[in-house]
Amino acid sequence: MKPVFNKQPSAILGMSQGRAVWPTAVALIAAGGLFLSVLGAALPALFLMALLGLILVTMVYFLGGPRVLGVANHITLVRALLVSWMIGALAVPQLFLDAVWPLLSVALLVLALDGVDGWVARRLDQCTAFGARFDMEVDAALIMVLCLALWMSGQAEAWVLLIGAMRYAFVLAGSIAAWLRRPLPYSFRRKLVCVVQVAALLIALSPLVGSGLQAMLLATALLALTYSFAVDVIWLWRQRQPEAALTHENYRSAQ
Repeated sequence: MKPVFNKQPSAILGMSQGRAVWPTAVALIAAGGLFLSVLGAALPALFLMALLGLILVTMVYFLGGPRVLGVANHITLVRALLVSWMIGALAVPQLFLDAVWPLLSVALLVLALDGVDGWVARRLDQCTAFGARFDMEVDAALIMVLCLALWMSGQAEAWVLLIGAMRYAFVLAGSIAAWLRRPLPYSFRRKLVCVVQVAALLIALSPLVGSGLQAMLLATALLALTYSFAVDVIWLWRQRQPEAALTHENYRSAQ
C-alpha cells in the first residue's frame, strides 16, 4: 500500500480545490480582522486586508493554479494571507510604531513558514513550477510591505523602497526584453540574499536599533540585493549569446 502522504489533500480529505482553499482563506481573513482590530486598526485597514485576501484566493483559484492545491501550496497560501494582514496595517502606518512587535511576529511567522512549504513540497513530492513561483511572489510581497512600512512610518527615507521594488522592476524589464524571461538555474545565493533582506528589514523595523545602525543595515541589504540581481542579469545576458553562453555547471561553480 502506498503511503497516504504521497497523495494530494483532495485524495485524503475528499476536497476539491475550491472546498479546500476557501475555508482556509475565510478563517485567516477573519483572524486577520480580529488581529488588526486588537491592534487598533481603523476600518479602512480591515477592508484593505480583507479585499486583498479575497483577491489573492480568487487569483490562486482561477488563474494558473493546479486543479487541487497540495499541502505545500496551502502553507504558501497561509503565508500570503498573513502578508495581507500586514498590507492592511499599512493603512494605519502608526501601527508600525505603536504595535510593532505583534506585526513583527506576523512577519517572522511568514519567514519561518518560508522554509516549511519548500520542505513539505519535497517531502510529499509536490514540487511544481506554480508552487515555486507562488512562493517567490509571497517573498517579494513581504519585502515590499516591510519597505513600505519603514517609509510610511517615517523610520527610513524613500530610498528603502528600492529594496522592495527591485524584483518588480526586474519583472517589468522582462516584459520588454524577452531574454530576461529565461528560466534561472537554482541558486542558494539567491535564496540566502532573500532571507538576508527580510532579516535586515525586520531588525530595522524593531525599536532595538538606532538610526545609524538601521541605515547601515538597509544599505547593506540593498547592496547585497543589487549584487544578486546583477549576477542573474549578467548570466541571462550571456545566455542570449550562444557563443558566450555559460553552462549550468559553470554558473553553479561560479557562485
